[in-house]
Amino acid sequence: MGGMDFDQQAFNDFILENGIVGFFEEPITLKSGRLSHFYVNWRNVTEDVFLIDRLADFIISFVRSKGLKADCFFGVPEGATKTGIIVQYKWAKMSENFGKGSHVLPMGRGKVKQHGMPKDRFFVGAPKGRVVVIEDVTTTGSSLIEWVSKLTELDAVDRVTAIALTNRMERRDDGKSVAEVLAEMNVQYHAMSNAVELLPLAFQRWKSEKKEEVGRKVEEYFKTYGLEELKLL
Repeated sequence: MGGMDFDQQAFNDFILENGIVGFFEEPITLKSGRLSHFYVNWRNVTEDVFLIDRLADFIISFVRSKGLKADCFFGVPEGATKTGIIVQYKWAKMSENFGKGSHVLPMGRGKVKQHGMPKDRFFVGAPKGRVVVIEDVTTTGSSLIEWVSKLTELDAVDRVTAIALTNRMERRDDGKSVAEVLAEMNVQYHAMSNAVELLPLAFQRWKSEKKEEVGRKVEEYFKTYGLEELKLL
């Protein structure tokens, strides 16, 4: 791992094997206010040192396969904070110019300070140079877009690129995709995986007496909110 080639199937298998994607018999209310019968939750991986190390290698392979140039990785607080730190640490250690002062180790504040410069109010160690922002899951992208805006305010940041571990493949309430909103901010967006590909695979594994009923509701959800049609049944 950590080479130039990103193995999409291996990454999807990693997601499924670790229970990142699954289904609820009773819907949950998302931060966006939408009722969802499926989830994408990276906590199982980000709370385990071995798994988050593997995830970091997948991210580095993905970045290299896309030909992205990065001086700094930054995880959106708080879901991707640890991921961003570990990826930045591994990336720096692999760099030819690694040494004292060669790389920053940035972190965003979960609770913003009320006073000071933006680099101090929003960050504990501010990113600089070409920054790759990592978000664990994008639905409407509100947190990601908010932090991208903060980063673009920093004089030391030259360019921002956004990466999501998983894109739920949903339209925002304004009808736009996360990628479209970020493009308007002159920021590229890449997703390492997406719900339209993952949900049918997870659905095959899921055992429930309500499987057909939930499957129909998830398909209806994508008819309302999805960027693409989803077939589970």
